[in-house]
Amino acid sequence: MATIKDIAAKAGVSIATVSRVLNHDETLNAQEETKKRIFEIAEELEYEVRAQKKRRRKLKIGVFYSYSPEEELQDPYYLCIRLAIEKKLEEEGYTKVIVKLDDSPEMINGLDGVICTGTFTKKMVEAIEIWECPVIFIDADPNPKRFDSIVVDYRRAVEEIVSYLVGCGHTKIGMIGCREVDKDGDEVLDTRIQHFQNALKKRGLYHPEYTKFGAYYAKYGYKLLKEFYEEGNLPTALFVANDSMAAGSYRAAYELGLKIPDDISIIGFNDIPTAKYMVPPLTTVRLYMEFMGEYAVKLLEERIIHGREICVKVSIPTKLYIRDSVKKF
Repeated sequence: MATIKDIAAKAGVSIATVSRVLNHDETLNAQEETKKRIFEIAEELEYEVRAQKKRRRKLKIGVFYSYSPEEELQDPYYLCIRLAIEKKLEEEGYTKVIVKLDDSPEMINGLDGVICTGTFTKKMVEAIEIWECPVIFIDADPNPKRFDSIVVDYRRAVEEIVSYLVGCGHTKIGMIGCREVDKDGDEVLDTRIQHFQNALKKRGLYHPEYTKFGAYYAKYGYKLLKEFYEEGNLPTALFVANDSMAAGSYRAAYELGLKIPDDISIIGFNDIPTAKYMVPPLTTVRLYMEFMGEYAVKLLEERIIHGREICVKVSIPTKLYIRDSVKKF
């Protein structure tokens, strides 16, 4: 099993720096690139943060997934997070309990804590706020004064995508993003869309006709790329909201006789295991999904055991994996 010492040696930094980065010490004065490299090496070496060996009791942890098993299969992002959570709970010897919003207060309050993943409506959050046990959210931050959370630094991720595409010579840059309606009937807008628009606007490259919206499924990547083509508004490069949608866009390009990357360049998001086996291999943004799941268990454990009252929000960096799906002019 990899140690902090192994990570420090490979990253070329001190053991103390690695420890502080992995524990998200905000007082540490380190460059973002250094932090990203440490997270990347930790993921590569399959490093796992060890919890305290001496525990007062075996914890009973609830897990609440806001999405259905069918939705999870459509988007492997949450699948990877869930498997990491469940693996870590098993390794620590904790009891896992699947939680539902209509569970009784007695059942919920009998848990030591709950991990929530997915997207959440206002009504869901209001129901969760009633729970008396510690709660941590993954990929959501509904109430930073009430809950711990682990989120992705989407702004920096999108800025890196746009910078790379512009550096490759692209000026006609589009996005297939996500815009859905939640169970309460409220619109859920992909926050990356605003970051994408801002990144292009400051470069004088934003064109609204190059942005389309769908859901996080492959069929929308397929459908929307074809719409761009049929409308005569096909950009030279597309940022697609996730790798599953990017796979759909690949299929559409093939059917239209478009070559990737010569006729259309595509960048995905998530770096699911199959991304590097697509033809051509997909350039995409790596999210440290396994680390997010494991670290959620650690943060929740810390709050339960030590009684920490101040909420913590952890922002995880990303890494752009450059493969063969983007053309350089």
